[in-house]
Amino acid sequence: MMRGGPGCPMDSVPTAAKRPPVGVLTALAGLVLLGFVAMMLGLSYGGARLEGMAAPERALALVVSRSLDLDEAVARTPAWERRLWGLVFNERAEDLAEGVAWYAELATISLDARVDLHLAVLEAEAGQLERLRRTLGEWRRRGEPFAVWADLVSVAYLGAAPDDQPAASAALAAVRAGDWFTDRLALRWATRAGDTRLAAAVAAELDARGRRVLDRMRWLVGSQAALLVVGGVALALLAWRRPARLGPSVLPPPWRGRDGISVLVRGGALAALLIAGVSLLAHGPAEGPWTRVALGTAVSLAPVPLVALARRRLLVPAGVGFRAGLGLAPVSGRSRALVPVTLALLAAGALGEVGLGLVARGLGVAAHWSEWFDPELAWGTTPILAAALADVVILTPVLEEIVFRGLLFATLRRRLPLAAAAPASAAVFALAHGYGLLGFLAVFWSGLLWAVAYEKTGSLLPSIAAHAVDNLGASLSVVLALRG
Repeated sequence: MMRGGPGCPMDSVPTAAKRPPVGVLTALAGLVLLGFVAMMLGLSYGGARLEGMAAPERALALVVSRSLDLDEAVARTPAWERRLWGLVFNERAEDLAEGVAWYAELATISLDARVDLHLAVLEAEAGQLERLRRTLGEWRRRGEPFAVWADLVSVAYLGAAPDDQPAASAALAAVRAGDWFTDRLALRWATRAGDTRLAAAVAAELDARGRRVLDRMRWLVGSQAALLVVGGVALALLAWRRPARLGPSVLPPPWRGRDGISVLVRGGALAALLIAGVSLLAHGPAEGPWTRVALGTAVSLAPVPLVALARRRLLVPAGVGFRAGLGLAPVSGRSRALVPVTLALLAAGALGEVGLGLVARGLGVAAHWSEWFDPELAWGTTPILAAALADVVILTPVLEEIVFRGLLFATLRRRLPLAAAAPASAAVFALAHGYGLLGFLAVFWSGLLWAVAYEKTGSLLPSIAAHAVDNLGASLSVVLALRG
């Protein structure tokens, strides 16, 4: 029997649920996004860089060994070439100092005995002999293999007399691994012990390996210099003439700033949840190269829901197509202008990075090696390398430019002038990469240039192209320096 009467509520009929206000959903999404950003910043700057790396001992040995191999080769070039390399790369003393600092950091978390051996060789080569003596005293109390290594290092660097030379030669042969560390140790020991045959063989190996790295770096730096010259000409021409409008996009955009912020926050929170979920599923004892590549690709694709949401909530209501709204379709007859504009962006970016590098070297500031090292680029198989390059050179530039320039920068332009919106969007872009100070400034400079290019040309195509070439150049520097 139904209770109640006229004017009385009918408690047998459920009350319709009210949809939460749009502001509440955006606020919840904002909390999720802020939590994710705080977590990522903690991982990036909280000292956990090496703990999250795959095989940090192998990675750092490769990075430092190849850097010092290059230094050995550069030392044998003509004086004029040495001066040029000194402008581009660190001097040997700087590489040794960085190597000591990086290995000291790794030694605090690694149980690999070779980390201690590599650190001792670096200290010896850097002339830190008092520290080396204390290290060797500790080694002799730790037993094997440290006691044998202590004898080898003492002969090589501290002037101790060689004792039981056949046994020492056998120990040296066992420890050699075809890298700069053990080759330098072997060369020093052989010279001190009078083993001219071993000294000649080791010197030949050091020379051959250094020349291979030097030849590759000559090709890379030469290509970058040529690109800089051509881009500099294009930059000068564009400074003289007003840049052509390559796309139909107009800033400020046709959507409201409040709507743009709502879409960015909601879509960013969804991307954060996707990245966190994929990371939890991918990481574990069975993690391998394909898992890491899949994780990297998933992270690159995480903004896709944000882009779809922007199309639905921002572009469609404004009556603007996706390609036209983001300048992804070039204006008819102006496609050729894409090349000089892209070259000019690359030249401006390179000049800025050179300036930052010179200032940083003068102040003694350096990027941490883990910021640019990628195991798939360094020692992955050919299919792994191809997949990693496709992610870095294709997916990442397209989606990052759509999100950070096409959506974030454009939304900021609803309320801010170019002089404020471009730096603000570039700062968010740089923070999202999780680099240290030097890396942050380099990414910020690129993001600033690409935002201005979008404003002036009405198209994301120049920034996408410049972003792709930049990523390709950075990837090739790792491949050419570390592989093989």
